Amino acid sequence: MVKVGVNRFGYCGHLVTRVSFTSGRLDIVAINDPFINLNYMAYVFQYDSTHYKFKGTVKAKNGKLVINGKAITIFQEQYPTNSTGVFTTMEKAGAHLKGGAKRVIISAPSADAPVFVMGVNSEKYDNSLKIVSNVPVLAILWHDGHGAAQNTIHASTAAAKATGKVMLELNGGPTDMAFYLPTPNTSVVDLTNCLEKSAKYDDINKVVKQASEDPLKDILGYTEDQVVSCGFNSNTHSFIFDAGAGIALNNQFVKIISWYGNEYGYSNYIVDFMVYMASKE
Repeated sequence: MVKVGVNRFGYCGHLVTRVSFTSGRLDIVAINDPFINLNYMAYVFQYDSTHYKFKGTVKAKNGKLVINGKAITIFQEQYPTNSTGVFTTMEKAGAHLKGGAKRVIISAPSADAPVFVMGVNSEKYDNSLKIVSNVPVLAILWHDGHGAAQNTIHASTAAAKATGKVMLELNGGPTDMAFYLPTPNTSVVDLTNCLEKSAKYDDINKVVKQASEDPLKDILGYTEDQVVSCGFNSNTHSFIFDAGAGIALNNQFVKIISWYGNEYGYSNYIVDFMVYMASKE
């Protein structure tokens, strides 16, 4: 089993750890976070308002975080640049390699690290790469000074730019925009397409459903149910295609709707990619 160290035990860090324990696919051996103490680590890991209480045991004991009986070594090293998300370039992330890590996955947008997404371009990864980014870039600029629980807020996002990094044939093509909604979790993509080749919407659904069964099983979900956002809390898929929500103006102008969990779903595909990287050793 792959041995993994987690640097920063914020929301992404503790959900990746939770997924690792519930799936049994990774061995979390160390956690570093200079900003929170051990008792608080145990608390935030055990209780989650969105994804609910961890179905297992967790406690702080003898300076270690003990999850389901496994003791994890805790470090609280404050690196020279001690703010969240600073190790996002190849140079800065390389400090982890010097510290003994074999490979580094940056779970944040990176200016120069190659970006990989499971099921999209993961087959292009090779084990000569020591540092990679594994993130759907959702860096958002939004209108500050307004209550998030009271408003739908227009925002800009770098998702289209990130798509061009992962799928080079689309670089410079898609454009995007976003809205913040007063919901605790789950995002939705409304993708409007002008197709080069005509296709009936029912045929598109059939192709996506087939892909969700194989070869994108466990990565792409598919539903024909009348769903709402909270139905996807703690969903492990990277995307869930909503067949009933899409529409087609004609056979060349199609709107596709997909849901995704930018917390639990994302944490799962980080784990997926770590397991995939290990398979290439």
